[in-house]
Amino acid sequence: MKNRLRVLRAERDWSQAELAARLRVSRQTVNAIETGRYDPSLPLAFVIARVFGQPIEAIFEAAADSARADEQ
Repeated sequence: MKNRLRVLRAERDWSQAELAARLRVSRQTVNAIETGRYDPSLPLAFVIARVFGQPIEAIFEAAADSARADEQ
């Protein structure tokens, strides 16, 4: 799953640790989400959206392959 987490965080000049504190997760979790190694749970995705004041769809984008699989 692609996401804009790193861009949104950088726009606010937040470190990964600062964002992690706001989300109440570890810095390693933020890093894993940003690099695409971990997809957040739906409750965490809602928290992320709330922290950035944006809808989930503006932050996360399903990969093309998974979107095609959902259509079949």
